[in-house]
Amino acid sequence: MDQLESIPIDVDPASALTGNLLPLLHELRHALRRFTETGASHTIDLSSLPMAPEEDRQLQRILGEGEVRASLDALGSSNIAETAIPGIWSITHYNGDEKIVGRFLEVTDCPSLLKSQQQDLPDGIDRLEQLILEQSPESVPG
Repeated sequence: MDQLESIPIDVDPASALTGNLLPLLHELRHALRRFTETGASHTIDLSSLPMAPEEDRQLQRILGEGEVRASLDALGSSNIAETAIPGIWSITHYNGDEKIVGRFLEVTDCPSLLKSQQQDLPDGIDRLEQLILEQSPESVPG
């Protein structure tokens, strides 16, 4: 075993690249163009793509950081950030131990996670009506 540990291993970083960065950027360009023309959103699951760590860092550098960020807390946290490219959003989901469980790029004007769910809107109306009733003069002890 000691002999194996003494064998030097030299890995060329360029050979470790998958070559998926450029096709991913082309997919984003086509998706952004399609969204602009038709309104069709597009999601890319980065967890499903084989990418070398250096390619992931390059992707983050290329897309940059935009002005809008949001975080959610539901069964773990989620970070949603606009990239420097309008219409491309970076979404990362974490479990309760803060380990990444999902990474996505979403091409849209507003990520679906940030939109109010239609099925929740009636509850919102009920809550607002209750708050209004609580503020009415009849409900104030007098």
